[in-house]
Amino acid sequence: MNSYIPLKTHESHYLDLRGLRTHLHCWGPEDAPLLVMVHGWMDVGASYQFVVDALKQEYRVVAPDWRGFGLSDWPVADGSPGIRSYWFPDYLADLDALLDHLSPTQPVNLVGHSMGGNIAMMYAGVRPQRIGSVVNLEGFGMLDSPPEKAPKRYSNWLDEIKTPKELRTYSSLEAVARRLQKTNHRLSDEKAMYLAQFWSRVGNDGYSLLGDAAHKIMNPIGYRLAEAQACWSNIAAPVLHVEAKQTEAGMWLSRAGEPVDFDAFRTRFNCVPNWRHVVVDNAGHMVHHDQPEVLAGLIESHIAQSTNAG
Repeated sequence: MNSYIPLKTHESHYLDLRGLRTHLHCWGPEDAPLLVMVHGWMDVGASYQFVVDALKQEYRVVAPDWRGFGLSDWPVADGSPGIRSYWFPDYLADLDALLDHLSPTQPVNLVGHSMGGNIAMMYAGVRPQRIGSVVNLEGFGMLDSPPEKAPKRYSNWLDEIKTPKELRTYSSLEAVARRLQKTNHRLSDEKAMYLAQFWSRVGNDGYSLLGDAAHKIMNPIGYRLAEAQACWSNIAAPVLHVEAKQTEAGMWLSRAGEPVDFDAFRTRFNCVPNWRHVVVDNAGHMVHHDQPEVLAGLIESHIAQSTNAG
């Protein structure tokens, strides 16, 4: 399998964020307008390479590997080995620390995919003065968690943390690429091979994925839509929500096998003061892999409109 050849070369930088050595993928000159792009669950910052290559304007793009993903550190509570916990507020604090370093006084253009989209939306509501524009890629949030399910949820979590999670290893980089294509059948061989080198590293037992298996432990705290909407309603920046026409999110969000009515589901965003959404055809949940040129155009147009409106 041949590998995708980037049009724009990235630089790797490391930054101490709240005590964790955090890896940053960076493109473009440091004096260009800043664009921060945050990835989703079990992904890495390099995932945005194809979108960066398609950008027509010159930006300083910074895409961190979240804690426990890619080349960033894994948190350990007391410095000893053990099962780690990942709490959603930590991502907000990590992003806050990153923006303190990158742009302490000027609002930032922020793009987030999936989990990263949810982080971007929450952060934009918590720190509205820090964000100039938001592009939310398939960051729908979850179904509201009924309070009566809390006892069972906590019980399941207590059971899960007693047994460490594991991620399988792969015999070759090509096998890692095939695993990526299993998740996204639209991903070309070239793109899959390119991503595989950032998604894994070789060791004595083969290629292991660059993600902490502890991310697979369920969150004991259910999703509280009312709290999320309270944050979203406080967003000052224009928000563009990008949805893939062939998204698999409806299947993931289904409860007890019942499909989600996306027209009804999407109304949760009506609380966002300045929100619009577009649907990108011939794309699944990994829309930044499937339609990078379309997405790059949408991002640049949204930033331009947000800047003119400001």
